[in-house]
Amino acid sequence: MAGLIRVTQAAGGFAAVLRKGEPDGGTILVVILDNQGLGVLHERMPQLDGSRKWARTKVQDIDNKMEFWDYLDRRGAQDPDVWIVELTIADGERLILNGG
Repeated sequence: MAGLIRVTQAAGGFAAVLRKGEPDGGTILVVILDNQGLGVLHERMPQLDGSRKWARTKVQDIDNKMEFWDYLDRRGAQDPDVWIVELTIADGERLILNGG
């Protein structure tokens, strides 16, 4: 995760940890904000072969922006080990899909 933050900042973007979770085993949720401030949530999902791949799990609705953030709050309340990281960078998906 620290590498993802460094790569984002090196590319001229902004990265912030919104919620700290369990350092070794916590689930990582990555919110990528577009230039309009709308979020797309990505999560590493377990695969049948035991690996974990990034998947888009939620997209913020322009007509109900708070529902997205409420969802993240609920995830944090349900799982105290979860990490939530926010990236504000153009084409941020490339950072996690190619390097994460």
